[in-house]
Amino acid sequence: MISEPEILETAAVEAAVIPITCRREDMPKVFGPAVQELFGVLARQGIGTEGAVFAHHLAMPTGMFEFELGVAVAAPVAPEGRVQPGSLPAGRVAHTTYTGPYEGLYGAWSRFDVWMTANGLQQAGDLWEHYVFGPDRTPDPAEYRTELYRPLRR
Repeated sequence: MISEPEILETAAVEAAVIPITCRREDMPKVFGPAVQELFGVLARQGIGTEGAVFAHHLAMPTGMFEFELGVAVAAPVAPEGRVQPGSLPAGRVAHTTYTGPYEGLYGAWSRFDVWMTANGLQQAGDLWEHYVFGPDRTPDPAEYRTELYRPLRR
């Protein structure tokens, strides 16, 4: 289930990120360890976070994900291992919130894309997801909330 989509203007967000390329089916295996790695580096550097973990998908070749796993930070991160400074872009975006297990995200994006097409909106090449309420906050996947952002072409 997705909420009623809306159009927003977002500000750029400074972040700490880990670039990842993996097969779609490997996402559950690589995501958790990467989150732990990211937060370990931030803890060692004494940097606080501002908001939820995100996945900024830069490209999605068939069967693959090329994305940056990241989190907004209160101060710049120094490169360490795979962790590096990054950002989410400013701009005009379509936004909705999906409620449900992560396995339903593909269907949520499909419904969101149908709404965008029906409203004459042209998508830019990237997209991102903010995992605002997940397994760290509830044991029930039906309660997970993921915000979906799709930058728009001008």
